[in-house]
Parts: sequence; structure tokens; C-alpha cells
Amino acid sequence: SLGLAPLVVRQMFETIRQINSLGTTVLLAEQNAFAALKIADRAYVMENGRLVMDGDRETMLGNEEVRKAYIGA
Repeated sequence: SLGLAPLVVRQMFETIRQINSLGTTVLLAEQNAFAALKIADRAYVMENGRLVMDGDRETMLGNEEVRKAYIGA
């Protein structure tokens, strides 16, 4: 979503949220980790083609390493 107009990004994430609420699984590859975690049930972090971390939304948002490296908090 980086590089897209903020309105387009909001609409895109709302559409993804609606699709998921209908019971459809969504695999989202997104650069904006915070926005993705706001709508995700689970998250996976890959580095150099390897899975290095995974967890539910609350676990990932509460993880200090994730916050520093990917959210900037």
C-alpha cells in the first residue's frame, strides 16, 4: 500500500476486511505492518525467504522486536 493515496489504502483495507468477514481466508503480503496487523488474525514474518516469527495479532503487536523492526514504535 506504500505509494498509494491514503483514501485508496483505507478503501482497500476495508474491502479486505469485508471479504474476510464473509468467511473467506485472505493471505495479505503488505509492507505496512501496522495496518496489516489491524485487520489480521495471524501474522508471519519472513526474512531472506525464511519464516522467522509468527503469532496472533495481539502477540505480534505486543512483541518488542516486531514493534521496533516493523512498526517503528
